[in-house]
Amino acid sequence: MSILSVSDLLERRQKSLALTLVAGEEGLSREITNSDISSPGLVLAGFTDRYPRRRMQVLGETEVMYLRSLDEESRRSVLESFMGGELPVVFVTKGLDLPPELLALAEERSIPVIMSSLKTGEFYRRIKPFLEEEFAPSTAIHGSLADVYGVGLLFVGSSGIGKSECVLDLVERGHRLVADDVVLVRRRGFDVLIGQAHEHQQHHMEIRGIGIIDVRALFGVRAVRQQKRIEVVVQLEHWSDAANYDRTGLQRDTTEILGVEIPRMVIPLNPGKNITVISEVVAMDHLLRYAGVDSARLFEQNLRLLMRPVKDYLEEDYE
Repeated sequence: MSILSVSDLLERRQKSLALTLVAGEEGLSREITNSDISSPGLVLAGFTDRYPRRRMQVLGETEVMYLRSLDEESRRSVLESFMGGELPVVFVTKGLDLPPELLALAEERSIPVIMSSLKTGEFYRRIKPFLEEEFAPSTAIHGSLADVYGVGLLFVGSSGIGKSECVLDLVERGHRLVADDVVLVRRRGFDVLIGQAHEHQQHHMEIRGIGIIDVRALFGVRAVRQQKRIEVVVQLEHWSDAANYDRTGLQRDTTEILGVEIPRMVIPLNPGKNITVISEVVAMDHLLRYAGVDSARLFEQNLRLLMRPVKDYLEEDYE
């Protein structure tokens, strides 16, 4: 599980969110353990039975005006309930002036209070994508990822089978490298997988017999990209006479990554096979299927139509 400290968030998003620390500096080491962030309207009104105490909270103009409408004793009581538990951080939008009781409690309990000059809606719009990305489920996969005709092909297989060489050939043919050897995968939403290279490995490849090469320096900036959605897994394996390989494409295989099922194509390798062209065909066929054209299924339907007269003739032959 990802863990983000308040100080990390402040440092990384200070400019884009227009943030300023106004209280609780000693609590900057507090940990943010999930991406949930909300406004505490019902809590301030006194309903605390379902108060998520480890969630980041945002005070907008409505909440601050409500606090100011209370007398000092009531405001203190409400704030003590609100600032209890393991609250990681409180954000205040629109640069609003805060009641002194809130700032005093924040200092007393070491809860960071961070001011943003953004309007509340804009603040949510900017921070939510960052939090979703930061806490998205992730994994690392041994393989190579390429953008082929706009389709993200993830090449997997045993070490030394030729994944990197295949992607290098694709790059030479005008396609784009995303990651080689180690692909970092994050799930966005329910069914989108985004792959990218490690930050220290970007646009580099290991080619056995040559070593490490810089694809961007060799082929230009258009030969690489920072990240790409993974849409098809291409599994390379050595040819086996005992294996039963799909020859029609009517039965589609899938694999699961981070709980998301995506198509998998198993490509057996034998001498003379042009795996680069096959990879391009995999990408183009995926685009056709995305557009609603299933070549294998259409071929089967046409074949059945051609066979129907013969079937009818045999059924009517009573001799």
